[in-house]
Amino acid sequence: MEQLSFGAADVWHSSFEQGYKNAFPEIVYFAVVFSWYVHDFDDLEECISWRINPNNFAVRKSVWEAIGGFDNELTNESLQALDFGYNLLKNSGGIPLYVKGLYKETTNDLKSITAKERHVFFRKNFKPEHAVYMNFRKGFWKVSEWDALLEAKKYEIRNNYPLIAPRKLNEIVGKPSVSYIIPTMLRQDFTLTLLEDLKKQTYLPSQVIVVDATPEDKRDEQLYNEKQYPFEVIFNWQTTKGSCRARNEAIELCSGDYIVFGDDDIRIPSDFIENHIRLLQTYKAGACNGLDIRADHQKQTLEDLDIKLAALGNARWKVGATPNFSNANSCVKREFVSLLEGNDINYDGGYGEDGDFGMSLVKIGVTVLFNPFAANLHLKPPAGGYRFWGNQAKILGKKRKQQPWELDTPVKRIRPVPSPTIMYLIQKQFDKSAFYEYRVKYFVLYFSKGKVWEIPLKLIKLPYRILQFNKSVFYAKKLVALGKRTK
Repeated sequence: MEQLSFGAADVWHSSFEQGYKNAFPEIVYFAVVFSWYVHDFDDLEECISWRINPNNFAVRKSVWEAIGGFDNELTNESLQALDFGYNLLKNSGGIPLYVKGLYKETTNDLKSITAKERHVFFRKNFKPEHAVYMNFRKGFWKVSEWDALLEAKKYEIRNNYPLIAPRKLNEIVGKPSVSYIIPTMLRQDFTLTLLEDLKKQTYLPSQVIVVDATPEDKRDEQLYNEKQYPFEVIFNWQTTKGSCRARNEAIELCSGDYIVFGDDDIRIPSDFIENHIRLLQTYKAGACNGLDIRADHQKQTLEDLDIKLAALGNARWKVGATPNFSNANSCVKREFVSLLEGNDINYDGGYGEDGDFGMSLVKIGVTVLFNPFAANLHLKPPAGGYRFWGNQAKILGKKRKQQPWELDTPVKRIRPVPSPTIMYLIQKQFDKSAFYEYRVKYFVLYFSKGKVWEIPLKLIKLPYRILQFNKSVFYAKKLVALGKRTK
């Protein structure tokens, strides 16, 4: 237990063996289906899980006091612990960790949760429409569910969640080496600006690898001069297509203990790399996401970043386990990147590669933290970048350029929607029940979003929308059959 206390977690439990694994499955009626922590993970000695057994867990005293313990308005002690763990993870920046064998007890302690108790949980934590959606999914004809929803309205909605203060960051121990990866396309000017920011780092990278996919007729090779920098710089002109391939080509050249992934259109302050390493060492974690701040326009500077960070106030200071991953600003121990063998190139030309890589890290037991100390300003210029290829997915006809995910079956008359690579992410990383829930929620949102008068028109368009959805599933299944590829 003492050894565990030196790590990232705030709560420790062995609830999987005590009946709590995947308890309260109704959480899926609130969460995005591909949220990382909706489902518990299999075959891991340690992993993030908010499903805590109230009779067998340990918690940092400071965290227990900051949260205020269990909510006594919830009379079911199992639901009290689930509510505590869920909000600790989702809203308060705390980290609940399952540890196999920490508690030897294997008795099933999970108490049955009634419809009223479930609705009180939803009332306290979620918007009313989530409870209504749950009732439709449970069976809109069930009077008991609607009675429970009305009964739950007697309880107040939570609006404030206490934040667990970040730990004071330790100074860097040793001299870990850092490789910084920049995939870029049609943005040489932004890449050069980022390289200037890297020159000013308080903890310099040992190596920067730029993989540039700018076409020959639009590039200026003389702009890149590796001798201008106080660290090794490798400039590679990409001949393949896609940001996943670009990152993988760079990963093969990495020699650092840590790899920082960054977009080409960001600005970073001088303590950026230092704070990534300090946070990972302080929390003894394997990966983290930095704070990605969107610029108002592409001409903004680091002074604008300071203003935006100040405006966040205390809301900025939340560590915790992140529910997603960002290739725009992240830092990972190279040993874990090597274990995954890089990015899955099946995502090239589409979306979802960030989430897939992060989910893959979590599935091998890596705790991915949110790092508010390492912020970037994301300029998001309207031109350039790898989405140049992905935007072709919206085009039909002769002007369309075939996308990598189309494989041997080019898109013709029916454009797949949603993106086949998002569908691939769901089918690759989650089970059939998650895919079914995604499909239901997709079409519910199709009808519920927008104005009421649009519904008749949406009904007319529904057969075509179903064809688009099924076409997306078709491509996703082909990618699943192909399996993960890194080259």
